[in-house]
Amino acid sequence: MTPKQFKQTLLAVLIATAFLLPLVVQSPTYLHLLIMLYLFAYMTTSWNLVGGFAGVLPLGHSVFVGIGAYISTALWLQWGVSPWIGMLAGGLVAAFVGYLIGKPTLKMRGAYFALSTMAFVEGVRVIVENLDYLGPLKLNGPRGLNIPPLSPGEGGFWAFQFSTKEPYYYIILVMLIAVALLTWYISRSKLGYCLQAGGEEPEAAQALGVNVARSKVVAMVMSSFLTALAGTFLAQLTLFIYPKSVLTLDLSFELAFIALVGGRGSIAGPILGAFLLRPVSELSRIYFSDSLPGMHLIIYGVILIVVMLYQPRGLAEPLGRLFNKVAAKFTSGGSSETPGVTENAKEGA
Repeated sequence: MTPKQFKQTLLAVLIATAFLLPLVVQSPTYLHLLIMLYLFAYMTTSWNLVGGFAGVLPLGHSVFVGIGAYISTALWLQWGVSPWIGMLAGGLVAAFVGYLIGKPTLKMRGAYFALSTMAFVEGVRVIVENLDYLGPLKLNGPRGLNIPPLSPGEGGFWAFQFSTKEPYYYIILVMLIAVALLTWYISRSKLGYCLQAGGEEPEAAQALGVNVARSKVVAMVMSSFLTALAGTFLAQLTLFIYPKSVLTLDLSFELAFIALVGGRGSIAGPILGAFLLRPVSELSRIYFSDSLPGMHLIIYGVILIVVMLYQPRGLAEPLGRLFNKVAAKFTSGGSSETPGVTENAKEGA
């Protein structure tokens, strides 16, 4: 077995284990924690398309979560449109808003882009908090929107309401696998190469004929669309949304922290970061929510400082090297060198 086959086998085992986990973990509380882990891994992977590959730092992605949540919820409550259709509608609106945001702001660099995205999400939150209606859509101001729970006979897949946690678990697991595969495909496509080149050396990439601005806008549109889908899922999971739950800088910062600690610009980084930091967030909310609200962001900041000092590219890189060494020992008798590479290198030397 080659190291590549070993990795593929291990990945298949992990995915199979994830699908079988609800058969073992039947506690609604633990299933909810796993659902939130997958949800934040999904949102951070979506964020990573522009925040990782494009080399910028968006700090306003919660606006797309809010767009997806509010549009799908309003369509369901006012006209009975299935949340699945509302999910796509919210995604399309978020993609359009992402284009409007990204077209002018992605030309900025460093802190200017980050500050512009922060200002936008705060502006949208203030607007939503002060409006009961936005056109035909009911926002209900600071009171938010409450989704009445349906009876088991009325709920189901089309209504996106279930009496147990297992359906939500499988839905977000499939969404996470799909966005990870999409990210993997993009990273190996022309768009991915353009994003990486434009993120690292934009002047050199432009000199070689790469349309850096266009590539970043495309990534922003895709990221906005995918993030909005998570907003619909979150709304249907909690059955209640209000501006400070889905249109908050805390959520935007959390996505950025997770990506930076895990390793932005990589496939596994956002997922790894979510699995490392989300338990910290949940535990801090359990123990410090009354006395020290927002304590999880302070802990995130401390972890981020330590990681940036010792592993500035995130934890995915050193853990990836460790995994490669272990995989090489199991597959090639302890040698971590790829057959043929060493010999060719020696000949070239």
